[in-house]
Amino acid sequence: MSAMNRKVIQTLAENISKQVEHFSKTETERLIREFHVLLKEPMSNHPGKEAPGVDRGKFRNILHEDFGMTDRMIMDQVFRTFDKDNDGFLSVKEWIKGLSVFLRGTLDERIKYCFGVYDLNGDGYISREEMFHMLKSSLIRQPTEEDPDEGIKDLVEIALKKMDHDHDGRLSFQDFEKAVKEENLLLEAFGTCLPDSISTEVFERSVFQSSECH
Repeated sequence: MSAMNRKVIQTLAENISKQVEHFSKTETERLIREFHVLLKEPMSNHPGKEAPGVDRGKFRNILHEDFGMTDRMIMDQVFRTFDKDNDGFLSVKEWIKGLSVFLRGTLDERIKYCFGVYDLNGDGYISREEMFHMLKSSLIRQPTEEDPDEGIKDLVEIALKKMDHDHDGRLSFQDFEKAVKEENLLLEAFGTCLPDSISTEVFERSVFQSSECH
C-alpha cells in the first residue's frame, strides 16, 4: 500500500473515530481496510472515483457467512438500518457506524437498532401485520397438518399481551423499550438481527488482529 493511501486511510479513520462510540482509531483504520477489501478494489486517492459502497447483496453475504443469519427479510432490514441515506449502498462511514452498534452497542443502542429493524415500513410502530410477517419468515417451516398461520397469530397475540403497554394493538418505541428493559430476551423477539458473542469475537479477531497495518 502506498504512503499516500496509508495517509488517506489514517485521516479518514481519525475523522470517523471521532463520530463513533465503540471503536478506537486503529480499529477504525482496520474497518476501513476491510471495507475496501469487500469492494475488491484498492483505496482511491481520488474520492470521486471510488466505488459507491457495499451493496445489499454483498452485505447480505457478510451477515450470512460471518454471523450465521439466514432470514432474508431480517437481513434486508439490517441493511436498511445501516444505510442511513437510503441510497442502496453502505458508505464507509455507514459501515463503521452500523458495526459500532451491531458489534458493541449498549443496550439502549441495541433497543433502538432492533426496533428500527422490526419497523418494516418505518412508520414508528411495529404492527400486528409486521410481527406476523417477521415471525412467519424467521420460523423454520415444518410440514404439519395444522395451519401454521394460526400458530403464528397466537405468537403475535402473546407478544402484544406482554409488550403492548398502552394497549393500542401495536408496539411503539416506548412499548418496545419498556418491555426489553424488563426482560432483555425480548430484544430479538421478532427475529435474530444481532450477532452472537462467538461470531462477534471471530469477526473482530479476523479484522482487528490478523490484518496488520503495513
